[in-house]
Amino acid sequence: MTTRIIVNADDLGMSPTVNDAVFELMAEGRVSSATLIANAPAVRQAVSMIARFPRCSFGAHLNLTQYEPLSRGGDAHRLVDADGKMSRGIVSLRRLGPGLLRAAYSEWCAQVELLLSLGVEISHFDSHNHVHTQPQFFPVLKAVQRRYGIRRVRLSKNLYSADQPCSRSVWWQKRAYNIALRAVYRTRTTARFTELMTFERVSQAPNSVPTGDVELMVHPGAPYAGPEVGLLRSEWMAETMRSAPLISYREL
Repeated sequence: MTTRIIVNADDLGMSPTVNDAVFELMAEGRVSSATLIANAPAVRQAVSMIARFPRCSFGAHLNLTQYEPLSRGGDAHRLVDADGKMSRGIVSLRRLGPGLLRAAYSEWCAQVELLLSLGVEISHFDSHNHVHTQPQFFPVLKAVQRRYGIRRVRLSKNLYSADQPCSRSVWWQKRAYNIALRAVYRTRTTARFTELMTFERVSQAPNSVPTGDVELMVHPGAPYAGPEVGLLRSEWMAETMRSAPLISYREL
């Protein structure tokens, strides 16, 4: 099998700084995909730019962990803290009652509806802080996929470097999740998913570039993103992309 690479920029719409960084890398041909946070402050500015990049894919970065929710009424109050904001605390909840599941479903639907109303052709789903890979949210993810006909979704991370290995128990949990992700409401995914910096470390070993389609996650514009942006612009990445073509999510 040959290797093809999707470089996906998360958090598009988070701020003008993030938007500018993502679109600059797209213009340079170094990022091929991005996912939009529908309830983020600069999402409309981001949407106004995406028509300039017809060869790139744009997905929904489903969010339950930051900013105010778009949904109102009903069970929406279950998603927020005392300040009315969503937070990462929801990830630590292992058992979700029907009310919270309804609230998550309504919120993700509201986010998808907003992007669609703004004219975004949604190519795929992933999520802020990887919430969609938490097993307790799997039924919600599948229900939203079915409602909007989205057949492409990001895997749970399954490519690790030797210096940051995955435990065997976690590896099996991820394997089970990824099998279910593909099988329930038949879904297309890449073969592997990891961070760009992890991919670089894995690929340093001889003949170790993974085969099949690989998604690499980046966060241009984030305070910590300097090293990964430098890597994207490096000769190493240029050589990698010559041997492993850059594609978008629409080409899966």
